[in-house]
Amino acid sequence: MSTATKEILDLNRFDASRTEGFPPDLAERVSRRQAAFGASSVLFYEQPIEMVRARGAYMYDVNGRKYLDVYNNVPSVGHCHPKVVEAVARQVGELNIHTRYLNRVVEAYSEKLLSTFPAGLSNVVMTCTGSESNDLAMRIARIATGAEGFIVTEAAYHGNTALVTEISPSSLRKRKPAPFVAIIPAPTARDGMSVEESFAASVAGAISDLNSRGIGLAALIIDTIFSSDGIYADPAGFLKAATDVVHRAGGLLIADEVQPGFGRTGGGLWGFERHGVTPDIVTMGKPMGNGFPMGGVVTRPELLKTFCEETGYFNTFGGNPVAAAAGHAVLKVIEEEELVARANTVGAYFRQSLTDLWATHAEIGEVRGAGLFIGLDFVDPENGAPDTALATHAINQLKQNGILIGAAGKYGATLKIRPPLCFSVEDADLFTGTLDSILKLH
Repeated sequence: MSTATKEILDLNRFDASRTEGFPPDLAERVSRRQAAFGASSVLFYEQPIEMVRARGAYMYDVNGRKYLDVYNNVPSVGHCHPKVVEAVARQVGELNIHTRYLNRVVEAYSEKLLSTFPAGLSNVVMTCTGSESNDLAMRIARIATGAEGFIVTEAAYHGNTALVTEISPSSLRKRKPAPFVAIIPAPTARDGMSVEESFAASVAGAISDLNSRGIGLAALIIDTIFSSDGIYADPAGFLKAATDVVHRAGGLLIADEVQPGFGRTGGGLWGFERHGVTPDIVTMGKPMGNGFPMGGVVTRPELLKTFCEETGYFNTFGGNPVAAAAGHAVLKVIEEEELVARANTVGAYFRQSLTDLWATHAEIGEVRGAGLFIGLDFVDPENGAPDTALATHAINQLKQNGILIGAAGKYGATLKIRPPLCFSVEDADLFTGTLDSILKLH
């Protein structure tokens, strides 16, 4: 059993010093990769995979082996969805340029995207990544409030720019977050309080801490399903009390929808909808273009106006026509294939099958989630402590059985179950049955 705190990139990281027993060609490929990328190289699994193609919920390696993808939320509507592929190919063959020209493709997409948000959130800024989106959101919040401080959860990950890394505790190895950051626990019931009460109390305490340091509150920034913390979705509505606390203190709520957005939680297009709150700023990334690099920030006009009066902001490639074509195709596919409803129904079936598995395996501590975003904890049956070693074992055994999965949580002891939205009941059965077999043999 292992309960050491885990940095996010170490949750399922290949150890480059351990290539003994690898086929010669694989060992040589890994060596070349390490030589080119150095310490920044991150590969998955105890033995890395060379992927060559993908379709729907499946990926295929160089040897033709098929893998069920239960991990990758970047291709949100499915790998290489033909309608997204066609839209990107068509647009890149016509025009791809920076954003200083009028373009109907970009305008139509922006209007379609904004139509999915509450009325007050009516301005969008296009970026290239979720990291850029969160960086911009932080800058907007600081100028709007005149304060510097941010509240984040203890295992949060919000991106990798210099500023955003400071609010990503799970990325920091040898130092604590910056002085302008206050860290709170993941949303759980504790000290006799409900989830809603305890989370609101944590936020209130963090605001007092920031004020006592003379920093003040700019924003509470949350991934609305708390994915890096281990997936905390319920009860629906628990964010409302904390949001009220933030607004009374003069701060803003930033909803990071990079992972829970675009229908994944099954309760609407956006994760914040499950909680009955309206954020001041919403950030988007990865799933927005189904793999095409793009991101975005949606906010109220007055907040964006105040920011632009202070800062001359321009993004060369954010909102280019090819990105807009990809994003528009994603929204159309979600609507035409009813993927929000699918995430809800298939997700409910999947969670129930995993909950049934929980009843027969003491090593499973809890099953949590919403829609097609589920966390499954591994614990020591004797004392309930997180079991990182078992999670690592399960991840690599699932890979050996043709299923790709990753980890989450402070200790990396939670399976992070996050398949493309085209995932089926049959795919869920395959996953659950395979995990059952692995645990029986452990």
